[in-house]
Amino acid sequence: MLISVHMPKTAGLSFRAALESHFGDRFQADYGDYPLAHSPHARREQAQRSRKALSAVEFSPQGCVHGHFLPVKYLSLAESVPCVFVTWLREPLARLISHYHYWQRSYEPELGSTTSLHRRVIEERWTLRQFCLAPELRNVYCEFLWGFPRQRLAFVGISEYYPEELRYFSQEILGNNLLLKTLNSRDNGPRNPVYDELSDTDRQEIATFHADDVALYRSALESRARRIEAWNRP
Repeated sequence: MLISVHMPKTAGLSFRAALESHFGDRFQADYGDYPLAHSPHARREQAQRSRKALSAVEFSPQGCVHGHFLPVKYLSLAESVPCVFVTWLREPLARLISHYHYWQRSYEPELGSTTSLHRRVIEERWTLRQFCLAPELRNVYCEFLWGFPRQRLAFVGISEYYPEELRYFSQEILGNNLLLKTLNSRDNGPRNPVYDELSDTDRQEIATFHADDVALYRSALESRARRIEAWNRP
């Protein structure tokens, strides 16, 4: 069973489309937890409660779950159903900038699904710098991976190399060739022009504030370089 953690603004919608095309009715979306809508304590408690409940739920061993959730939620299930955990990462500052501008574009409080944090960002007119240094959004990657043994991640894709990474994933994890689909990718390039909204001092302060995520991303880049080298070796 594939457990795919969709980190916000890391090409997760494109990956979802590819997974849906592969798994069909064996695909299951899990977006109901809204991890960033809760305090660290609340989202961890929620994940642990779900972990206990999901241990008794029957899933297809050939299925897929993809969405915004803490993967610790599925650890108990993995004790009874063979599970493969995967996720994608993106350079942390680029991810933050993309997240900020996505929330600016997508604010629709009348729909009733807007989180309190999203509402605050818009209605209090947060600047990009304020958003990037918000305690509620510090080290998002590490917060999602709280309580989860990182060695259990069979694949950590790098969004900046999405086409090549998808080929690797489909061949090495699924054993086929997934159809490349690109959705919601207006700012997935390696150099986003909105970087210029921040000074060099701002960028350094933000990198220090998110040092754990920066370290995780750099480690993932190094791991990617090794696996791609091995993959391309004759």
